Amino acid sequence: MLDAIVIGAGVSGLRTAGLLNAAGRSVAVLEARDRVGGRLRSVDQNSGALDLGATWFWANEKHITSLISELGIETHQQHLAGDAIYHDPAGSRRIDGNPIDVPAGRFSNGAQQLATRLAARLPDGVLQVRSVVDAIVATPEALRVSTASSSLDAHHVVIAVPPALAAHSISIDPPLPDALSELARQTPVWMGSVVKVVVSYPTAFWRDQGFAGAAISHVGPLRELHDMSGSGGQPAALFGFAPMTRPDSPTPTESDVTAQLVEMFGPEAAATTSVHIADWRAEKHTSPPLVELLRDYGTYGHPAWDTPVLEGRLHWASTETSPVNPGHIDGALARAGKIASRIISSF
Repeated sequence: MLDAIVIGAGVSGLRTAGLLNAAGRSVAVLEARDRVGGRLRSVDQNSGALDLGATWFWANEKHITSLISELGIETHQQHLAGDAIYHDPAGSRRIDGNPIDVPAGRFSNGAQQLATRLAARLPDGVLQVRSVVDAIVATPEALRVSTASSSLDAHHVVIAVPPALAAHSISIDPPLPDALSELARQTPVWMGSVVKVVVSYPTAFWRDQGFAGAAISHVGPLRELHDMSGSGGQPAALFGFAPMTRPDSPTPTESDVTAQLVEMFGPEAAATTSVHIADWRAEKHTSPPLVELLRDYGTYGHPAWDTPVLEGRLHWASTETSPVNPGHIDGALARAGKIASRIISSF
């Protein structure tokens, strides 16, 4: 019998588990993927990393800034200097200054490092990857969490994956109250219906032309673009978001993206060194089917997420459930701290 089982090894789940473990509580973390981080996903590039998921943090976000200090994470500031680009069917035009970007922090070696360092702090055996949870069953003594190959019992269970994903993929017995079940099914997955594209280059040539790398496009496929270069301009990269509004919206191709960047930034944009296309709709351990149809962001931080069910033993901890900076890494960490404190105080 464990004190707690955490479902999901994203930053909220790992932080929750770490706080519980530090308080002397027994815990297991069940992660469906073969890696930690969830929507913190980074790929190595030259002397740094490129983020295919979460990218930024902000100075007024106390939970993430505290964790950065605690873990010794190297950061740098988002590049802002230069002019922006406005792109519409008539073509591209230069905008004096950069009204698109705002001051923000970046993780010099990728956001996923937050998760890997949190995971490294957990005792051996706590983290179990490739463990896809398919059922939670309440017994008089515990909550039983099952995967295809095993089951574990605990006093508390923390769902640290998007509520819509949990509602789609995990059978809960007895069922959640109807209102809570519907809330879970209708809550959008942050980034779930977005394709994020990161394109790297030998150098940040746009800076030499006086551009910030920031752009707004009404043509697409990328609708919003930013500089993703590392500290000192290396690795040199641009990234953009392609929102998917319909289930049949096609994933942008490398040629689609390159053609757009050439139109916006000129012929040098064709000389890519890598193109990473992350369609978060296709991540079955992040997004449920038809995630594009979930659009009511007013469900984020809903008071219902703050009332544990199944006799106070089942808790919600993903960033979508946080009333503090929902959708951000900071929101996930704020939620983790609150849920961990609640469980610790229950013993």
